[in-house]
Amino acid sequence: MLGPTDDLAALVAGAVEGGADALGMAGGDGSLATVAAAAAARDLPFVCLPAGTRNHFALDLGIARHDLVGALDAFAAAVERRIDMAEVNGHPFVNNVSLGIYGDAVRRSGYRNAKLRTMLDTIDEVLSTTAATPGLRFIDERAHEHASPLVVLVSNNAYALDRPLVRGSRPELDAARLGIVVVDRPGAGGRLVSAWCAPSVDIAAAATVAAGLDGEAIELQPPLRFRIRPAALRVRISHHHPGVSPAALLTSQREATIV
Repeated sequence: MLGPTDDLAALVAGAVEGGADALGMAGGDGSLATVAAAAAARDLPFVCLPAGTRNHFALDLGIARHDLVGALDAFAAAVERRIDMAEVNGHPFVNNVSLGIYGDAVRRSGYRNAKLRTMLDTIDEVLSTTAATPGLRFIDERAHEHASPLVVLVSNNAYALDRPLVRGSRPELDAARLGIVVVDRPGAGGRLVSAWCAPSVDIAAAATVAAGLDGEAIELQPPLRFRIRPAALRVRISHHHPGVSPAALLTSQREATIV
């Protein structure tokens, strides 16, 4: 059990030193990433238990998010697979890192209790002429430069942006590619929204960058170096759960219909 003053990384290290042959975590995605990173470092299997608020990682692993008790079966008879992890400046993440509007909003004290209101207040400030910006700059796959965009989202594998029913889900977690989505300021030239995949991306900045890493507030020192770590994590999933994300399930259903 993790108490309010406990150091999660230290507890995990102690479990590993004590001879653990698998690691699991019941909590939010930020806590899951810490334990998953320890499992990946020792090539131990990892079990995701959906006990957080939204459980995005569990959703994309194909774990039934309403069945916390059933997820424990992954410690016994289970399906094991390898998936990618990602990192930015050495910080591992399983879902995504957000910069810009969302990265600023996550840092505010009232974010978790009033997410929408906090986000709207942040948007107003970012769009105002006096709002300070971190001066983010980077080049996309079309050799177009993005300067001080409103939002940058870098994910561990790409989200299904072209499928409205499963837009918040990733069809793959083992494609060895980061998903990058950028929302530029109106009038910046080029597309307002750009999306592409790449094994890495480097982002320059004029100052420390406020970010949301798997939903947790963090400050990153420039340059920001994002990298994918192919097949870095062994995950175990209960036989009773789908084992694929909603986006992957929809894709397989469409392919079966075509055949």
